[in-house]
Amino acid sequence: MDIRIILRGALPLYSLPVHTAKAFNTQRPHGPAPKGNESMKKLALVSGILALAAPLAMAQSTTWVSDQPHSEVQFSITHMGISHVSGRFGKVAATVVYNDTDATKSTVSATIDLTTVDTGEAARDTHLKSPDFFDVTANPSATFTSTSVVKDGSGLKVTGNFTLHGVTKPVVLDVEGPAGPVQGMDHKPHAGFTATTTIHRTDFGIGSKFPAAVVGDDVKLTIDLEVVKQ
Repeated sequence: MDIRIILRGALPLYSLPVHTAKAFNTQRPHGPAPKGNESMKKLALVSGILALAAPLAMAQSTTWVSDQPHSEVQFSITHMGISHVSGRFGKVAATVVYNDTDATKSTVSATIDLTTVDTGEAARDTHLKSPDFFDVTANPSATFTSTSVVKDGSGLKVTGNFTLHGVTKPVVLDVEGPAGPVQGMDHKPHAGFTATTTIHRTDFGIGSKFPAAVVGDDVKLTIDLEVVKQ
């Protein structure tokens, strides 16, 4: 954006009363202005430009938070090498600071409530919450905090630190979005993101007593977020 500074000339002396004109007709010493005055003028000009530019820079990023009823993490893992068991964590709290002009300058953080695990089988869900797997009493949540964002075709690759079961490992998310925005029933802009990745459960000490032949080591994660502009 061009920032133009227009200097308006002073009123002509002949348009002022005589006594006022005389007051303005003060002679300056000949020669260049003192260096100190020039430095102050330059400083004032730079300060003014920065003051105008700062709000514009801040406006490039917008904050979005997850809409709880429309956000979740799904997972899929093999059982005995012959079938897949799927489930979900139904409570995710995420914050996306999205840079509207350069998505690679965006950040995301999320907290997943592990106590909301749901595979459609109550006995299995209870076992998953036990110390054999997630141990939700000691570790009730998992967290993700981004460290970098890069473009990848039409999507993004978001690298971050994922903490699960008290262990932190780097994870790369393949992200599609944002979809939208559209106006929600709350009259605020809503947008959507979908992220996928695969982690190894044994890297995080999950179900370490169960071999991969019984419970697969690879866990496919799909994160669906609907976020609301703040």
